[in-house]
Amino acid sequence: QVQLVESGGGLVQPGGSLRLSCATSISILRMNNMGWYRQAPGKQRELVATITGGGGPNYADSVKGRFTISRDNAENTVYLQMNSLKPEDTAVYYCNARSYAANTYWGKGILVTVSS
Repeated sequence: QVQLVESGGGLVQPGGSLRLSCATSISILRMNNMGWYRQAPGKQRELVATITGGGGPNYADSVKGRFTISRDNAENTVYLQMNSLKPEDTAVYYCNARSYAANTYWGKGILVTVSS
């Protein structure tokens, strides 16, 4: 069973930065696509950013220019660098992985709170 473990969340002031990490239990080279989603209170889960095996990133319009997704194949870890954070970025952030066999895996989620 593939396990995804998020870390790096917490409370940050508006304009601040956080870096989320997602450590996987297997080689991420076996994953076609990895990404981050988020779910704010009372809202549906939404895509934040994804990155393919070839390294091509994709971002939601709301985070373009502020967030950067990256992957370290040697460490089997995916990162989400979040800069210029806004209160509306407050949400539970989930790591997602999709294998080449079209299996989907989720982490348990980690809370990010942007507030003064």
